[in-house]
Amino acid sequence: MLNLQPSNPLRIAVLVKQIPKFEEMRIDSAGRLIRDGVELHMNDYCRRAVRTGCDLALASEGSCTVITLGPPESHTVLREAILCGCKNALQISDPAFAGSDTLATAKALSAALKKTGPWDLVLCGRNSIDADTGQVPAQVAELLDLPLLAGVRELTIQGESINALLEHDDEWIRVNASFPAVLSCAERLCDPCKIKDPEAWTTVDSNLISIFTAKDLGPGPWGQEASPTWVGDTQILDIDRAGHRFESDTDLAIEQMVDVINDRWKSEINPETTKRKVPTATGNYPEIWVITEPNREKNTAELIGTAAHLAESLEGAVVAITPVETDSKKLASQGADKILELCSTDEQTIVRSIDKASGDQPPWGLLAPGTDWGRQVAGRLAVRWNSGLTGDAVGLEIREGRLIAFKPAFGGQLVAEISYSSFTQMATVRPGVLSVPKPRTPTTILVTRVNSETDSRIQVENRWKDDNADLLANATIVIGVGQGVDPNDYPILEKLAKKLGAEICATRKVTDQGWMPRARQVGITGHTIAPNLYIALGTSGKFNHMVGVRSAGTIVGINPDPQCELWEWCDIGFVGDWHKIFEKLVFQLTKTGVII
Repeated sequence: MLNLQPSNPLRIAVLVKQIPKFEEMRIDSAGRLIRDGVELHMNDYCRRAVRTGCDLALASEGSCTVITLGPPESHTVLREAILCGCKNALQISDPAFAGSDTLATAKALSAALKKTGPWDLVLCGRNSIDADTGQVPAQVAELLDLPLLAGVRELTIQGESINALLEHDDEWIRVNASFPAVLSCAERLCDPCKIKDPEAWTTVDSNLISIFTAKDLGPGPWGQEASPTWVGDTQILDIDRAGHRFESDTDLAIEQMVDVINDRWKSEINPETTKRKVPTATGNYPEIWVITEPNREKNTAELIGTAAHLAESLEGAVVAITPVETDSKKLASQGADKILELCSTDEQTIVRSIDKASGDQPPWGLLAPGTDWGRQVAGRLAVRWNSGLTGDAVGLEIREGRLIAFKPAFGGQLVAEISYSSFTQMATVRPGVLSVPKPRTPTTILVTRVNSETDSRIQVENRWKDDNADLLANATIVIGVGQGVDPNDYPILEKLAKKLGAEICATRKVTDQGWMPRARQVGITGHTIAPNLYIALGTSGKFNHMVGVRSAGTIVGINPDPQCELWEWCDIGFVGDWHKIFEKLVFQLTKTGVII
């Protein structure tokens, strides 16, 4: 929602990215994207930024410039943005920019913004849906020394004042700020700009597009040379689905269905606790710092437990960083050896405090939650330390004394190994993908309080939650609900889900209707989850939703349409009415006792 009444003309820059169309993506045997013949288009979140920027320019009688970093063919997204109302465009394109990771990308974009500024607002998409890191907005904001309003869902500009409602995972934050600022735009902020006709793009005057080369931006370094991370081996996640189909709802068919589910069920691994001893306070050893987000206890246990196992092979230590006072013995039992206790939950204040605590020597490694909050903190720290940062990692290991992070890409169709050249190796980790070790014997550990001046450029009016996204991320059984399930039937569905110990998620169309919270949305512009069992009810199986569950252990679909797309994703499909089938399925699953 936009309410725009600025008092002065605004100069606005919009950062956009060109990405492949998900449905047409193909990957070769080496795990590389096949670009020949693949339609490229503007990142979906960037479309909201362009529309917002154009509306702001119109309302203020100002100007909106669109900027992209990419190969020569990326001019198409600039032309489309100009047709949508941008005054002009800047294309940053040069072979020297090849191989840019998020930090190198942010550096190039920031250099261009500084060269062509000043700007009142810099707008960008919330994240890029091909890589889903969400790091560039925070890194650009840090490089420009500007506040970041991340995930803007509602925007009001009255005179010189900015009021925004921010959408962060399962939390809402109402804030005030002033110009200049960086804003990342959420999916439902406004209708997207969209002019998909290539013939219309050719009508744009080429003189409206300026091209910046590496030489224009300065000595650099740029591209791969400026990137503290690089992509190593990739693994295609070609998940083999059983493809069983049942055409009747007889008890025998239900029993057969349950047998197939139980045969495919994957038990959760609970690794043994680390045998690592707590290092002495005076020891010289590598440290892995773990940033913990308030009120995300399961995610904190995952991160600290994983850091403890990594530190064990390094003969190092784990330092837990807590924005608020916490239970030190609990963190020690999870694997922490020291605690840095901060005085604020504000992202920029936390960054300043952590940087202050690091002194002249940042840590060997740093882990942070793969949430909006964690991405902002880690992204800014990566700029300050010039460190490599892998976003939304799903696995971590040590090789020859260095960190290797495993990152999914292209909707989870492949996982790439990310290596680091920087001293500090950083990763945000997707909640729910790492196991929680058994706790070790609690002990007393050193707690150090770090104070830092609070950044006052963003004032928080209010913050609240309408859900808990961790419940969905950590669930072993998830029931997916589409428009084919009447909201009046949700109470019935919730009772059956409770019997299974399952959580419920939804397609975008369901959350668009307000039938479920946004935090329950799964798919390209929602969460990606990997439960042991996923049961789809009332959804047709569109790619944009199902790609968010493609890593689930077993996928079951129930739909009355024998021709729907859902069957292509399923291990087990049941053609029929979910009312007649699901309750029987729940009864048989609980009766066997294998997965409950």
